[in-house]
Amino acid sequence: MDTSPALLLLLTLGFCEYGHGASLEIKLRSPKDISQLRVGQKLELECHTDRNHGASWIRQDRSGSLHFIVFISSLSRATFQGGQKTSTRFEASKDSSIHRLAVKSFTPQDQGSYFCVMNLNQMLHFSPGQRAFLPVTTAVAPSTPGPTTQRGITEGDSCLRTPDPYSRMQEDLDSSCLTFLCVTLAGLCLLLLATTIV
Repeated sequence: MDTSPALLLLLTLGFCEYGHGASLEIKLRSPKDISQLRVGQKLELECHTDRNHGASWIRQDRSGSLHFIVFISSLSRATFQGGQKTSTRFEASKDSSIHRLAVKSFTPQDQGSYFCVMNLNQMLHFSPGQRAFLPVTTAVAPSTPGPTTQRGITEGDSCLRTPDPYSRMQEDLDSSCLTFLCVTLAGLCLLLLATTIV
């Protein structure tokens, strides 16, 4: 049996299904430049609700695993993972119905989707997920001249390039699809012609 946190969370949601009476609106606010995160940068998130209740912050990593970060009570008391009152990595606070989370110094292990979660009338309510990932950097290989043959022709010359197998496969696929469509269309025309003659 799969005992992943995501499955346990879904089971909890199923058991809490009977709390339909109340509605809750949760909005997540993030910095405008969240797509330009850098290692060491402070990330600040806000969860705006229409209720003055406690809320939790969780993070879902790339593999889908859920990680509890902090619970902020209605009295603004923060309890981090392991029952700790403080954290070296996170700050959490509450002001009326706004729950704030700050990642003090963003690292690759902090990447993921962040959610604000509230338990209201025995039903869990989730904010939309806020994705926080470091930009993907691509390394550019240094340019070096290619080796030359005895005749002075470089390997980069167009006449020596091997054809791209993907583009050749795509051309074959396009040709096959076109043939299939033409045959199908011709068959439909013959069928239509046969039914009108009879």
